[in-house]
Amino acid sequence: MTIASWPRRLAAAFILSIVAVAAAAADYPAPKRGVWVAKDFRFQSGETLAELKLGYATIGDPVGEPVVILHGTAGSAASLLTPAFAGELFGPGQPLDAAKYFIILPDAIGAGTSSKPSDGLKAKFPRYNYEDMVAAQHKLVSEGLGLRHVRLVLGNSMGGMHVWLWGVRHPDFMDALVPMASQPTPMSSRNWMMRRMIIDAVRNDPEWKGGDYTTQPPAFRTANVFFGIATNGGTLAYQKLAPTREAADALLDERLKAAFSADANDFLYQWDSSRDYDASHGLGAIKAPLLAINSADDERNPPETGIMERELKRLANGKLLLIPASEDSRGHGTTGLAKFWAKEMGVWLAGVPKRAAGGN
Repeated sequence: MTIASWPRRLAAAFILSIVAVAAAAADYPAPKRGVWVAKDFRFQSGETLAELKLGYATIGDPVGEPVVILHGTAGSAASLLTPAFAGELFGPGQPLDAAKYFIILPDAIGAGTSSKPSDGLKAKFPRYNYEDMVAAQHKLVSEGLGLRHVRLVLGNSMGGMHVWLWGVRHPDFMDALVPMASQPTPMSSRNWMMRRMIIDAVRNDPEWKGGDYTTQPPAFRTANVFFGIATNGGTLAYQKLAPTREAADALLDERLKAAFSADANDFLYQWDSSRDYDASHGLGAIKAPLLAINSADDERNPPETGIMERELKRLANGKLLLIPASEDSRGHGTTGLAKFWAKEMGVWLAGVPKRAAGGN
């Protein structure tokens, strides 16, 4: 997915109920929510906000080993708290057992309870990018939570790209890095072209009105569903789900009718923020052992390009876990299902030595 794939946004009350059920089912401590405010935050564009709200959730005791987990585009901390993800990771005896680890789930800029266009600035909100989002996450963890070092930074999709930037920008801050459903190279090819199409679909809708709409532009929902089907879900899985035109129509109708409460300006900013992503220039700065986890049927990061193998050679300690395609995998969304990689990641992490706090 980004972990929150189609249908993208559920109603807030429903999300909260899912979070509560997931926590109970997985038998890990209930998440605790918080908001920290970064003062006079300066964006890469030169724009500033006097107060940048940064929402987050934590699981476990603060004395545990800190782990930072980063969500995908249009997701939030809440979108990580599903049985398929948190339920496979945070329970007793699981790879990131909350009895041992202090798990930190930030809301990225533009998402969850962090500052975003729909708070009031609309299209006048600073045009943030991934560098800004990582800078804010680091401020939250280091200044807001007072941590000088963490055991692991793990992220999925957009969160995976953020992990690459964490390793480049703050190489001494973590013991281990796990970027998933991502690559360190510039946003490009089909991945960017599809993002441009969903952004333009909303911007070109007359009802968008330069961001000053009073009702959500109609193209918004269709663009979201289109992108989800085109770049997420897996080829074999879709063939199994919709082997006939009738089945495909029924599945599409279901997606189009699904609850959808996102805001168009938030949506545009979230997808546009990837426009200048590129961690490749700084890969030599990465010090922590890195386990990249991708799926063989990832529509946005196809392994046939050979990009991942090429870039991993530039790291002192980099490894790839490639999940095979199957009827059970979900393309770009596969890594949102932790059952496919949790065990292997846990074994790998157990073998990563602890490093002294570097403070950056």
